[in-house]
Amino acid sequence: MNLRELIRAGHGDIKADLVITNGHLINVASSEIYPAEVAIKSGHIVAVGDVEHCKGPDTQYHDAEGRYLAPGMIDGHLHVECSKLSVSSFAELVVPYGTTSIISGLDQILVVSGLEGVRHFLDEANAGPMTIHWGAPCKTPYTMPRSTVNHYFSPNDHRATHDWPECIGIWETVREFIQEEDDDVIEALEIARKNKLPVFGCSPMCKGSKLAGYASAGVRLDHESYEVTEALEKLRNGMFVLVRESSISHFLEENIQLATKYTPDAAHRISFCTDDVVAVDVLNRGHLDNVVRMAIREGVSPMEAIQMATINSAVASQIDHKVGLIAPGRQADIILVDSPEAFNIQQVIAKGKFVAQDLKMIEPVNRPERPSFLTETMKVAPVTAEDLKVSTDADAVKVLAMNMSLDVPFVRNRRDAVLKATDGFVLPDTEQDVLYVTVIERYGKTTNKPVAFVSGFGLKYGAMATSTAPDDNNIVCIGTNPEDMATAINWVIEKGGGQAFVKDGEVTVGLELPIGGIVSDIDPVEMAEKERALDQAARDAGCQLEWPFMNMFVLSITAIPEYAITDLGAVDCVGLKIFDPVLENA
Repeated sequence: MNLRELIRAGHGDIKADLVITNGHLINVASSEIYPAEVAIKSGHIVAVGDVEHCKGPDTQYHDAEGRYLAPGMIDGHLHVECSKLSVSSFAELVVPYGTTSIISGLDQILVVSGLEGVRHFLDEANAGPMTIHWGAPCKTPYTMPRSTVNHYFSPNDHRATHDWPECIGIWETVREFIQEEDDDVIEALEIARKNKLPVFGCSPMCKGSKLAGYASAGVRLDHESYEVTEALEKLRNGMFVLVRESSISHFLEENIQLATKYTPDAAHRISFCTDDVVAVDVLNRGHLDNVVRMAIREGVSPMEAIQMATINSAVASQIDHKVGLIAPGRQADIILVDSPEAFNIQQVIAKGKFVAQDLKMIEPVNRPERPSFLTETMKVAPVTAEDLKVSTDADAVKVLAMNMSLDVPFVRNRRDAVLKATDGFVLPDTEQDVLYVTVIERYGKTTNKPVAFVSGFGLKYGAMATSTAPDDNNIVCIGTNPEDMATAINWVIEKGGGQAFVKDGEVTVGLELPIGGIVSDIDPVEMAEKERALDQAARDAGCQLEWPFMNMFVLSITAIPEYAITDLGAVDCVGLKIFDPVLENA
């Protein structure tokens, strides 16, 4: 519907397709709740309140039966591919819980399949119930030093995509790129400034002078605060703060104190994101609806909690003229809930159509045909156990293992250990919980397959591998022996992508991810079953981490301190350099 038709529909000259009656409008713009009707035409809201002038002979009506009408919720920062679900499958997962919009860089499919992959995913979203507001990543990959990927997002890509209708800003602007004045990122921000696009940040554990320099780059918002004092400092430095509650990173109870304790008058500058979620968690707790309920339990008023999930997110990302409130001209994304206080989602309207009832999709979302550039992305030959051994001429060596923090999700600190060597090879030691970890470059650009050491996974036997592994989506594998590791890696290669657990040379659990080697079109319930089985296999082998496979697939993210591993080798994330994990002979 063009602008003239939209205006005429608001006037009532063109009659509404649908009118919602007998509802109580949660007006997040005026912070009021009152009885109101809503008129919808061609997927847009055209009138609220008294909409008698919009009713015509062909208008359909839906009786809300006294329910409360809230805007469809917006996830302010989400890596949709990290769910391992395609765009359509992910929509089936979260839309029934009231999430109708996500803000995403689609950076994972980008590094695999370039702009063609991003365009395919955006077109898929445009045809379905969930809207993707796309942030062009500042650059890809986000790793420092730069790891190997299939597509490097460059300033020229920014020039080519900033006029895409889905493009709303610059996404995931990693602090280290600003700190080191990365030429490509600085150029991208200058292009964004000319195009009047906002800049969205990523600056974990950033304070003081580093934060001042970062904020000076024009970063509008940030989603990476590990404690409330960090979030407060970012707020005081002019940023919008996204409170994150992901499947693995539980920061809401800490950071929502901004609204309940530190700066309650600044609640309008606080919004929500989930960043990385998996099906088993969403089906168990919900999505943004759960985040709203958590905030209410922590003392945020129901109105403010709903605003944080809707209009606050839209304002922060400068898309409140499109979504985030039930008002004329906005996309008709509306959720019907039992009450603002309980906030249980009962019905969902997305793009003007009823799509979900009682936490279930009314109809499945159609999956598009997948072109070969998305399904033939594994360009690496099988590996052997010999490829995955660490050589030495000593009887024992001192090594630096990246150790999983038990206090802060994702963080890896330093652990030194002495490992014995046999027949010229350093061996993992399950008694010390020091295992092999490798990253296999899978795009066919190198033969990189470095091996380092990891502690904290606790495996007593076997190996686990994944090809969905931000930020570069090379194959990450952890194991107690190189033979099982080779089996797990080769299964992933053979299937065109996936996750696997191997015991005694046999794949005991496998999940195929054929789209880009990172996602699947399977039903969310089936995905949850696979996730449970994979994590349980790791727990049976001795892993005590809450989410074994999620903790593994983020090991390549160099923006998380203090250590990581990419296809280049073990990375010192503070010094931003590759290092030899074998420190000295022992």
